[in-house]
Amino acid sequence: MSNPINNRYEFVLLFDVKDGNPNGDPDAGNLPRVDPETGNGLVTDVCLKRKVRNYIQLTQGDKPEMKIFIKEKGILNTMIDAAHEDDFVANKEKPGDKTEAARQFMCRNYFDIRTFGAVMSTGKNAGQVRGPVQLGFARSKDRIFTGEHTITRMAVATEAEAEKQKGDNRTMGRKFTIPYGLYEVHGFISAPLAKQTGFSEEDLELFWNALINMFDHDRSAARGEMAPQKLIVFKHASELGNAPAQKLFNLVTVEKNCGEKPPRSFADYTVSIGDAPDGVELIEML
Repeated sequence: MSNPINNRYEFVLLFDVKDGNPNGDPDAGNLPRVDPETGNGLVTDVCLKRKVRNYIQLTQGDKPEMKIFIKEKGILNTMIDAAHEDDFVANKEKPGDKTEAARQFMCRNYFDIRTFGAVMSTGKNAGQVRGPVQLGFARSKDRIFTGEHTITRMAVATEAEAEKQKGDNRTMGRKFTIPYGLYEVHGFISAPLAKQTGFSEEDLELFWNALINMFDHDRSAARGEMAPQKLIVFKHASELGNAPAQKLFNLVTVEKNCGEKPPRSFADYTVSIGDAPDGVELIEML
């Protein structure tokens, strides 16, 4: 692994969805998540981190130091317990030293722990890790409108259902989509926290690739067409930063250019980016 990063970063990711549900809410019948006061759509940070994890797992497989801790059907305590079987960890005598050694083992071997952090105080205890990469909720630039669609399945699950319907094996269902939504999410990357977890330049490059490519490997009928449209990165010249994050985010302006018509594509928006202050490099990765 390369050395931990030495620069603070902030970034803005713009992505859109067409005729899909970017992040259903299980507490609301899987309707698209929405701010009830404004009508703007929401996508949780957890949803986006899941896509990043899936992309890393797909592209890196079981490469050393590139494993994924929070993965589908994973058993967390089994992985934490395995850390305690490592010779370096097992040879520690004091409980506090053993926990710290296990924490270092987990950071070294799992990409998502180095990146996002994790709570590993269950099982044999590997402590807690505060990750250097943090995301907010993504919020749509305009109100979203949810469409409800009735769908038909031309089959039933059991013979009993078929007999009950007298051979008419159609069953009805529903799906929810939004016609179009452009979402913006802000992210933060801390160099001091990267030094604690070992988040490296190599990890950072993989993370950028994940943000750009993750939607291409997460297709489903439910999510429609989702795509990244802009990835704007602010790289500070120092570890602690050279400008307030919010001032940098305010340099990115997204405005509708389609008049009174509802937006239906990224072309219906104009993105403007101001000049970065001294000590901050602006990088348009997409």
